[in-house]
Amino acid sequence: MSTIVFATNNANKLRELREMLGNEYRILGLADIGCTADIPETADSFEGNALLKGLYVLEHFGYACIADDSGLEVDALDGAPGIYSARYAGEGHGAAANNAKLLKELDGRTDRKARFRTAMVLVDSDGSHKTFFGTVEGSIGTEARGNAGFGYDPLFTPDGWTKTFAEAAPDEKNAVSHRGKAVRKLVEYLKSNNISSNIYD
Repeated sequence: MSTIVFATNNANKLRELREMLGNEYRILGLADIGCTADIPETADSFEGNALLKGLYVLEHFGYACIADDSGLEVDALDGAPGIYSARYAGEGHGAAANNAKLLKELDGRTDRKARFRTAMVLVDSDGSHKTFFGTVEGSIGTEARGNAGFGYDPLFTPDGWTKTFAEAAPDEKNAVSHRGKAVRKLVEYLKSNNISSNIYD
């Protein structure tokens, strides 16, 4: 089984990626390689932040890896929260506070169009990198629904669905989600190019 280092301490992202890749790959998070740092995400794009994380792991720990940055863009809020999705309600606040702020900002608005975006970067051992993107269009509801998923999932309904991501089974969500789309592109690239680097054990 091949091992991939995923540059995240987000347990939900790790679980989701493991569900998508099944038994084909063994996924290690930052804690598994001894990285406890809060890697700065100071870029102005999802791709930029993902690359910062990937290069940090390579420089400080010597591992080629994959890294991602994702977020929610809401049309009526000029694309906010965007790259600030995880800290929309301020540093130290979690998903519940972020969701509450989003609902408050959209209170009374009829335009609820939104999308999730992700940029997943493969950083090789020589510092070269390739990026894979995924997007899912949808809308923001007026209340949280569902207990699955994480982040803004209880508020987000993909186009063509009647339930939120948080009301969906993991395989349902992964089939259409932004991260699922990016991961499938990544896996296809790894397989088709027979990439050999220390991304694997």
